[in-house]
Amino acid sequence: MTKIEAKNRITKLKQEIDYHRYNYHVFDKETISPAALDSLKNELFKLEQVFPDLITSDSPTQRVGGQPLAKFKKVEHSKPMLSLFDAFSESDIRDWEKRVKNYADGNGFRLPKLDYYCELKLDGLAITLKYQDGLLIEGATRGDGRIGEEVTQNIKTIDSIPLQLQEKVKGTIEVRGEAIMLKSTLEKLNKYYLKIGKAPLANTRNGAAGSIRQLDSKVTAERKLVFYEYDLVAPAKTREEADKACQKLGFKTVKYNRLLHSMDEVIAFRNYWAKQRDKLDFNIDGVVVKINQLDLWAKLGIVGKAPRYAMAYKFAAEQATTKILDVIWQVGRTGTLTPTAVLDTVLVGGANISRATLHNMDEIKRLGLKIGDTVVIERAGDVIPKVVQVLVNLRSGKEKHISVPKRCPICASPVAQVSGEVAYRCTNKRCYAVALRGLEHFVSKGALDIDGLGPKIIEQLMNVGLVRSLADIYTLKKEDLENLERFADRSADNLVSAIDSRRQVTLSRFLYALGIRHIGEESARMLAKLVGKRLGQPEKRIKISELIKIMEVISLEDLGQIDDFGPIVSRSIYDFFRDSHNVQILRKLEEHGVSLLVEKTKKTAQNSSVYEKVFVLTGSLAGLTREAAKAKIRELGGQIASAVGKKVDYVVAGIDPGGKLLEAKKLGIKIITESEFLKLIK
Repeated sequence: MTKIEAKNRITKLKQEIDYHRYNYHVFDKETISPAALDSLKNELFKLEQVFPDLITSDSPTQRVGGQPLAKFKKVEHSKPMLSLFDAFSESDIRDWEKRVKNYADGNGFRLPKLDYYCELKLDGLAITLKYQDGLLIEGATRGDGRIGEEVTQNIKTIDSIPLQLQEKVKGTIEVRGEAIMLKSTLEKLNKYYLKIGKAPLANTRNGAAGSIRQLDSKVTAERKLVFYEYDLVAPAKTREEADKACQKLGFKTVKYNRLLHSMDEVIAFRNYWAKQRDKLDFNIDGVVVKINQLDLWAKLGIVGKAPRYAMAYKFAAEQATTKILDVIWQVGRTGTLTPTAVLDTVLVGGANISRATLHNMDEIKRLGLKIGDTVVIERAGDVIPKVVQVLVNLRSGKEKHISVPKRCPICASPVAQVSGEVAYRCTNKRCYAVALRGLEHFVSKGALDIDGLGPKIIEQLMNVGLVRSLADIYTLKKEDLENLERFADRSADNLVSAIDSRRQVTLSRFLYALGIRHIGEESARMLAKLVGKRLGQPEKRIKISELIKIMEVISLEDLGQIDDFGPIVSRSIYDFFRDSHNVQILRKLEEHGVSLLVEKTKKTAQNSSVYEKVFVLTGSLAGLTREAAKAKIRELGGQIASAVGKKVDYVVAGIDPGGKLLEAKKLGIKIITESEFLKLIK
């Protein structure tokens, strides 16, 4: 990057960061996630390190926070409330240690062996408390670091803040810390708010910040916040000693904070809490690493907006910013072309991400996305990374529009948009990519779940001509596989055994595995239920030919009677079983020994409070994954709907629920919290 390009990028980054910070600190509006904002600040900081002469006094790296709210009295802090620079990786935190040592060497003083006091980084609102002769006289927010908002009446409602210190102290002292909302408190409040028709709080962070900034202190009291100390503005030798002194004065300190004696121990401590944080009743986003010896703090001083003697060692962010380098189109099992963003590789959620799904052209248009854009990428756990926001203010004018290819990128056949649908498809039904994706789906975990038949093996078997259709999988023999790359004697035996173990499969899994357009796992279960009723004898083994006969006489009207089966889904199923090519493959599967098991609903399920009830899930669940929740509902004989309607019995409202919650309220559908749902399924 040239200096001119860097200058332009720095200018745009500063404007973008200031815009989001201003909205959050002044208006309590979160227009970008904290993780994505951190990513932008990190990019700015690194550019300024390469071009230090481009650092200006108005850079976000040189100041602490936003402007204080005008509705509160302004308070000037006796000592600035500093922010911290962030480390996101082991190399980042080790580089910080090197910089500290280099600074000491360059300024003529020798550092002793460094100890580090590590504190869990709470996710709330920074508060400073002033005491005169042991009595609380003032509470204030961080504000811009120099001037904050006076919120004494509000913070007096927090039980963990002593109005009078436990020990006699003459003169003035300040204690600083974080006001937070516990996860359990958020759950109770949102349960109450749902009952009275009030909008639930989005998360604990916003809950804490919004509570402190209430004009009516009764609202603050209702929120049941907790205050944890993290700094004592008074004489002490070490940070550990200051923490213990604050405990004696009557303040809550995080019991998990630890004094560590090497950077290896610091890294291990941070990695431990990255895995254990979900077990805490409060949210943390990292570990604050502070040099324990306080006499070194003054010597090391401050650089820009933050101290040299401390660092926020954050957990892997679930969001980050990066650039769209290109868009490629992949062909799925039904011939649908799916756009995938090629990214400038970025670390998100602990993994290097270079691809992200864009779903379809409607999503690209909704985002207003162009090639060359700076975007926010999100990845949570094992979820496929996706683009969630375009930062249009960072455009340079060189961005390019995205368009659908006119020909299939695999077989060069024409591409067409299906009438009434969002998707674009390859018009060649025998396209290699369609066959490959169909086979991959057939053996996948949610379908037949054949161990050892991953995408690479499937492609290898197709390329050598051993497998062309679903039925060919059941013709594979050990001698076919032994001479292939990746196969030894034992692995060939294992694969053949795995295939043999799937010659009898449940009807619902089989229907899903066939890859019928618009048919997911839930739709397959509903269709299997209809077939079971037509058989009249549930829980029995049937031939595939029996399934074909039943499907030949089931009409479009019959299919339309199934809940959530509209005309498009019904037509897709109807046409599939009347396609001679599909029927031929089904008959070959039967010839190779594949049979079906029609499942019967367990009696225990019929006796459960979930049996035949319809559920809609909205928002994220803290106690279990969405797939686990769906599996439990199905196990107990319940059903899952994708949209709110009159046939829905329960809407489960998790964290940050969407528009389905409002729709449920309009229709008078029973809304339950996650804890109520867990009791129901137990």
